[in-house]
Amino acid sequence: QASQEELKAAYRRLCMLYHPDKHRDPELKTQAERLFNLVHQAYEVLSDPQTRAIYDIYGRRGLEMEGWEVVERKRTPAEIREEFERLQREREERRLQQRTNPKGTISVGIDATDLFDRYDEEYEDVPGSSFPQIEINKMHISQSIEAPLTATDTAILSGNLSTQNGNGGGSINLALRRVTSAKGWGELEFGAGDLQGPLFGLKIFRNLTPRWQVLEKRFITTNCALQFSSRGIRPGLTTVLARNLDKNTMGYLQWRWGIQSAMNTSIVRDTKTSHFTVALQLGIPHSFMMVSYQHKFQDEDQTRVKGSLKAGFFGTIVEYGAERKISRHSILGATVSVGVPQGVSLKIKLNRASQTYFFPVHLTDQLLPSAVFYATVGPLVIYFAMHRLIIKPYLRAQKERELEKQRENTASDILQKKQEAEAAVRLMQESVRRIIEAEEARMGLIVVNAWYGKFVNDNSRKNEKVKVIDVTVPLQCLVKDSKLILTEASKAGLPGFYDPCVGEEKSLKVLYQFRGVLHQVMSADNEALRIPKQ
Repeated sequence: QASQEELKAAYRRLCMLYHPDKHRDPELKTQAERLFNLVHQAYEVLSDPQTRAIYDIYGRRGLEMEGWEVVERKRTPAEIREEFERLQREREERRLQQRTNPKGTISVGIDATDLFDRYDEEYEDVPGSSFPQIEINKMHISQSIEAPLTATDTAILSGNLSTQNGNGGGSINLALRRVTSAKGWGELEFGAGDLQGPLFGLKIFRNLTPRWQVLEKRFITTNCALQFSSRGIRPGLTTVLARNLDKNTMGYLQWRWGIQSAMNTSIVRDTKTSHFTVALQLGIPHSFMMVSYQHKFQDEDQTRVKGSLKAGFFGTIVEYGAERKISRHSILGATVSVGVPQGVSLKIKLNRASQTYFFPVHLTDQLLPSAVFYATVGPLVIYFAMHRLIIKPYLRAQKERELEKQRENTASDILQKKQEAEAAVRLMQESVRRIIEAEEARMGLIVVNAWYGKFVNDNSRKNEKVKVIDVTVPLQCLVKDSKLILTEASKAGLPGFYDPCVGEEKSLKVLYQFRGVLHQVMSADNEALRIPKQ
């Protein structure tokens, strides 16, 4: 937001501070020349309307963007933004050509009913009968990849294999999707499998939201399919109509006609702290009502607890569970399912990036309190033991390795920044002395002490090392008319500052005197600061 006059004033002030002719010492003179050149480069960018528009919008990466050399000098900031977005689109298209976006699911069904539904008299004469028999009775594997053909066309190849109790089959599908406009897309699907004949499908999505209703969202999805088999052609049609009922609530109406015809209506409310769903379906062969609730904790592990009740012609099922982020790309969840006549099951799910691993464990066909107890307590005990003994130490070691790698990669750059900062502090001494004399004369703002870096105030982190640098001189140099104003940006870029702890959380702590009274303030690295406080 700075005006040209403010830029010129700041440029003049820094030129006076770093001008090589003001320093007789050869070492100081060399350091002053380097800093003076940096200031001059910055002023060249900010004093030119075109390059300033690029920098204001996109920062240094905008100035380094390939293709700017062909931009006409007479363009306005709006035209420059448009040109930058065009160059970005071209780069994004090149990146799309190389991206396949793989997604996959592996499901392994485990039959552990022998743990709870065991009848000893049946096993008396069977060798090895003292141990419960736990079997894998079904498996499912699916995988898909996307191949962008153009900016609007994408080919999707997917396949799956399933087996249950010794019988199985698979299928392969190819879909071609085209984005027709900002409001819709269409998709053609071709498939074939060993259990079913060829499949031909057409899917259409259309956004129905009028342009003037920004807060309202409405869309429709229609999916038509023709399944060829020995019994003839079996058509199917699915239509979903959706609209938002308020800012956080969506309503859905679904009509499905074909092999399993049904009508379904559902309401989904999703907020920052909760997710609530209620659904009602009338259909053949299944009709049911379902209510589910999920609470989202606002912690760094993104912990969620959930519960649901589903009742219909198939019986009644109650489910409850939790999920938690265990690493940067992994989420682990467990759900206990208690139903009549389904019995008790434990479902364990691991999401790793775009891959999902699912392990449903069927414990008993009956409603046994012992099965419910072990299905609930067992995963909790195992998770907390693994988290304390394996996951937490692994994540800590991984973080240390990443920080060490980051420090190694930036070591030379940080060393240069440190040298520039130390040189700037030496060059500031005379100016700071004059600023302090002026501020003392008017009982103004005097920075007594200032530190920047990593502070450890929490007892749980008492083993960590404090890493701070003294920034008293550079902060006092920024005082003007008894005010110190810092904008929302990392303070490591200020004159006389550098990053003392790469990749770690940093703060600025200032002890200052104003009108003869001492004050102290703590500010986060990217937080704006204005002192004296009102």
